[in-house]
Amino acid sequence: MNKEQNITSLTKTQPNNANMTSPIVSNNLVSKVNSLTSSNRTNPMSSPQSKSFGAEKSITLDYKSVIDEVVKLMPIENLNEFYSKVYGIILQNIDSGFFAVGLYKEKSSCINLRLQDKLGNVYSTKVFMKEEYNPIVEAFNTNQPIFKDDVTFLKLTYFKNNPIVILPMISVNKCIGVVIFADNYARQNLELYEMLSNYIALVSHNFELVETSDKYVNTDNLTLLYNHRGFQEQLSDELSRAITAKQDLSVIMLDICNITKINREMGHAKGDEVIKLVAENVRKNIRENDIAARYGGDELAIILPNTSVNQAKYVAEYLTYALSCFYIDDVGPVKVSVGISSYPECANDKEKLLILAEQAMYISKAKGYKDGMSAIISSADFNFWDDVALKSYAEVLGKRHAQLGVNFEEELLAKFNADHEAMPSGRIFEIATSLAGAIDAKDPYTKDHSTRVSKYSAALARAINLPEEEIERIRLGALLHDVGKIGIPETVLKKEGPLSDEEWVIMKQHPTIGAEKVLMPNTSLRDLIPIVKYHHERIDGKGYPEGLSNGDIPLAAKIVAIADTYHALTSDRPYRKGMSIEKAVSILEEGAGSQWDADLVRTFISIAPSLGL
Repeated sequence: MNKEQNITSLTKTQPNNANMTSPIVSNNLVSKVNSLTSSNRTNPMSSPQSKSFGAEKSITLDYKSVIDEVVKLMPIENLNEFYSKVYGIILQNIDSGFFAVGLYKEKSSCINLRLQDKLGNVYSTKVFMKEEYNPIVEAFNTNQPIFKDDVTFLKLTYFKNNPIVILPMISVNKCIGVVIFADNYARQNLELYEMLSNYIALVSHNFELVETSDKYVNTDNLTLLYNHRGFQEQLSDELSRAITAKQDLSVIMLDICNITKINREMGHAKGDEVIKLVAENVRKNIRENDIAARYGGDELAIILPNTSVNQAKYVAEYLTYALSCFYIDDVGPVKVSVGISSYPECANDKEKLLILAEQAMYISKAKGYKDGMSAIISSADFNFWDDVALKSYAEVLGKRHAQLGVNFEEELLAKFNADHEAMPSGRIFEIATSLAGAIDAKDPYTKDHSTRVSKYSAALARAINLPEEEIERIRLGALLHDVGKIGIPETVLKKEGPLSDEEWVIMKQHPTIGAEKVLMPNTSLRDLIPIVKYHHERIDGKGYPEGLSNGDIPLAAKIVAIADTYHALTSDRPYRKGMSIEKAVSILEEGAGSQWDADLVRTFISIAPSLGL
C-alpha cells in the first residue's frame, strides 16, 4: 500500500452526512461539529468597534462548513501544501493576519515553525524548548491555549501587533506541536480553532507515521542507509528535479574491496562489520543534501544533487581519504573502488547513468591503488572502447543488467560505428574482441564463445590452405558472428528450455541484425557481412535467414558454421554439460552433406583433437 492509499484509507468522509465520520477525526471532535450545526455562529469581521478579544460578533460564521471544507482536502501528498490550503479556507471566512504550524523535533529539542501570511509569503523559524518563557513553548508544555496581543516573541519584522491564539496540537493524547491563528477575535472563534488544531494534529501525525513506515521499507537493516529500492526511488525523484531545474546531478558508486574474501576467511559477521563501518563513515562525510544507499551486497551508491563531474570527484576523494584512515583489526585499512557518472554530461537516462557509474567503478577496481588510494574514475574520463572499459562494461551487463533495454544497445552500436568508422587495420581485431566479449557477457554460459569460434575457424581455414589474408578475415568474421545478439532480448537468449515458435522467429533475426545494424554502417567491417549473415545457412537449403543452399553459401560462412556448432556442442549449457570430442564429432559426421559441407567436416574432424576444449 502506498502513502496516498494509507492516508486515503484513514480519511474517507461524506461531509454532507452528519452521521459519517472520519477515523482521523476523533468522535469528540465530530460531536462538537454536529452540535454546532443547528445554531449559527457570528463573525466579528464587520464590527465597527475597535478590534479586541472582547468585541461583539456580527456576521454569521458556519463552523461546520469550515471543518467540512478542511476535511475535503484529504488525501494529501504534501504536508506543507495541506497547511497552505487550510489557511486558504480560513481566509475565506476570517480576516486572519497569518497562520503558523510548528512541529516538535525531539532530536534537536525545538519546534520548527512554518508561518504563512495572507499574501502567500512563507517564513520559517526555530523555537528551542529551553526558551521556557516563550508562549509557544508554554502552550506546548501546558497543553493549554495562549492568547497574545502581539507577536514580537517571534522576532519576525513584519509581524508585531497581531492578536493571536497559540494552541497545542494533540494527537493520540500527545502534544506534537502548536498551531497559531492570527485573529482579532480569537477568543470568540476559539472553539473552531481548537477543532482545527486537533484535526491538523491528527493529519500531521498520520502523515509522519506513513513517512516513517515508508522509510523503514526503504531502509537497509545493516547500514541504516537507503536500500536498493529506496535508492532507485530517490534517484528517480532527484533526476526529475535536475531535468526540470536544468541542473547537474552525479552518482558515485563505491565497491568495498575484498568483502567476499573476508566473508570466506573470517565469517560474515566480520564482513558485515566492515560494510557497517564504511556506511557509517560515508553517512558522516557526505554533504547535507547527498543521499547514500546500500546498492548491493558490498556496494554503496551516493546521489549528489546539483553536482558536476568535477565536484563529484572532490567529494569522492574526500570520502576515500576519510575511509583510508580507518584500520580494521585482522583486515587492515578500508579500501574501495570508486566510479562516477553525471547527468547530463555522461547520460540523460537513469539506467544508463547507473550502468556507466558501475562501469567506471569496475575500471577503478581494475586499476587498483596508487600510494594506498583508490583510482577515482569518471565515465567522462575513460575511452569507452579500450580493453579494460569494454570488459568492465561486459561485467556490468553480465552481473546486474540482464534486462537491459534495446535503446542502450542501439546507442552502443551508434557509438561504436561513430568512433570506429575508419579504424586502423591493427586496431580492428582488438576492438572486435572487446565488443564480442561484451556480447558474450550477456550470457555467462557462452563466455568466450566468440573467441573460441574465431580460433577454431582460423584453424580450419589454415588446414585447407587458404591465403593468410583470407584466414585473418575469417578469424575476424567468426569473432563477430554473434554480434547481432545485441538486439535479442535476454529472455530469449537465456531460456533454458526449447524456444517457442515465436521465440525462434526472434532468435533467427540475429544474423541479419549483426550484418545490417553493426557491420553495414561501418566501412571497415563491411567485408565481414557474408560471414555474419550466412553462418546459419545449411547445405540443404533449410537454414536461415535466406534459405541459401550449398553453392550459394560463402566458403567463409560454411567454415564458421562448423566451428560455431562444435564449440556449442562441447561447452556447458544451463540444461546440459558439454559433450566429449567424440560425441561432438559424431554429430558433425551425421550432418555432413546436409547441414554442413562434407569436405570441411572431414578436415575439421582431423584437427579437432588438437584444438582442445
